[in-house]
Amino acid sequence: MTRPVPAPRSMQLSLFDDGSPASHTLMSVPLDAPPMVSAPAPTPRLPAAPASPSAAPAVSRHPQAQREIRLSGHLVAYALKRGRRRSIGFVVGMDGLSVSAPKWVGLAEIDGALVEKGDWILRKLREQQDRARRLQAAKVEWRDGTTIPYLGDTLIVVLDARAGLKPGGAVLNSDAAALPGVPRLTLHIGLPHTATPEQIRDSVQSWLQREARRVFEDRCRHFTQLLGVQYKRLSLSSAQTRWGSASADGSIRLNWRLIHFALSTIDYVVAHELAHLREMNHSPRFWDVVRSVMPDFEKARGTLKDDVLPAFD
Repeated sequence: MTRPVPAPRSMQLSLFDDGSPASHTLMSVPLDAPPMVSAPAPTPRLPAAPASPSAAPAVSRHPQAQREIRLSGHLVAYALKRGRRRSIGFVVGMDGLSVSAPKWVGLAEIDGALVEKGDWILRKLREQQDRARRLQAAKVEWRDGTTIPYLGDTLIVVLDARAGLKPGGAVLNSDAAALPGVPRLTLHIGLPHTATPEQIRDSVQSWLQREARRVFEDRCRHFTQLLGVQYKRLSLSSAQTRWGSASADGSIRLNWRLIHFALSTIDYVVAHELAHLREMNHSPRFWDVVRSVMPDFEKARGTLKDDVLPAFD
């Protein structure tokens, strides 16, 4: 039987390495060999691109914008950086559009690349603005009675200094007889009603992280048996763009915020990362390994790509 070639020890793969990170989207435009001329000085305005229908916002302005262009009738102010590279690169993130270009490329060529990829740029800007609105809507107001998602359910935070809890301690209660549509889970926090939002947030977050480690360790034990692998170390991550990662040395990192999602979603991330201990890539063989323990993993994967986590800042 042919064995896969082991990956280098320094190699690490993160969930969705086969796609773009949630916080930004990249594209590069290849260029021909550099001409023996230098680029002209920037001009304050750029010509407009031909108009075409688009769902992108009418105005997008990067905080460090030095240039602007009209794409399909929409004003896009972007940050331009020059450097040693062979292509024009676009990055659409929460701040807007950033463009990186070789030092020898003229502004007219940059304009042309922007116009050529205008539909893609506008679509990604719309996606980022939609994501920003969803993040704003997901912000938690840290007070008595606030709600947060926990394992796919709704949890009510209750300030309860009289519950015999240590200051900042937490106890989860479940009401199996709760009426339909009424959250059945309450998290009693050992804090007075005079507690600050920061104190409430820190207490709830500490409890969620403890729960995350407990749940993740249990699911790792489950899937290591199914996959016939062993991991060396499990650590919690607070990354903004990664749900998990796996290293060739057997180290697994999982984003503690996964505790907000249903167990099926957590299972997908755990199975994904542990599957990398057999296939350190995103090849068809890797996805076959994932599918062997989660036949419907695509559904959970789609949930992660589409959802927005509660904001804890």
